[in-house]
Amino acid sequence: MTLAAQDAITAKLERQFEMLDADKDGRVNAPEFAKIADRVIAAYKLDGNDHRAHALRAVNQMYWMELVRHAGVESDALTKDQFVLANRLATIDTSRINVTEGLAHATFDIMDTNGDNEISRDEFLRFQRDVWQIEAPEAMEVFAQVDMDGDGAISRMEFVRTVREYFFSMDPDAPGSMLFGRV
Repeated sequence: MTLAAQDAITAKLERQFEMLDADKDGRVNAPEFAKIADRVIAAYKLDGNDHRAHALRAVNQMYWMELVRHAGVESDALTKDQFVLANRLATIDTSRINVTEGLAHATFDIMDTNGDNEISRDEFLRFQRDVWQIEAPEAMEVFAQVDMDGDGAISRMEFVRTVREYFFSMDPDAPGSMLFGRV
């Protein structure tokens, strides 16, 4: 299906679902979903007691609980359609947790390995390569898009905006739409 026939948000969420469905049974469950945080924590070799690991696991668990709640299912697994719909609902419902903000800040804190409150090219490339298996030059193209002011680093604000675009932008060429590779 082309992007013209399918909106960009659905395409991004369906791609995310495919990446999460480790056993390819057409459903994503809590352990599969938790592997997102585990993959990031392992890639950065964070100790289990590291506050950044705790924050990422916590926001990831809350994100999963919000997906299940918004899907309105009794099981602890979601089909692709349920996953897409639940994501759309969970990201706009901030009555319990703002999923987009929580994920963005927790991920930024891990990516910013030197603690200077910005993500350098090297830090971004590491995340893309080690977590999502996206290599340069595609990762460099994404970096250039996310670095909106062109100063050679991604600020927290730029990163949070990019994550918001991932969940909300219908533009397949928006920086957030390319965050995990081209849609």
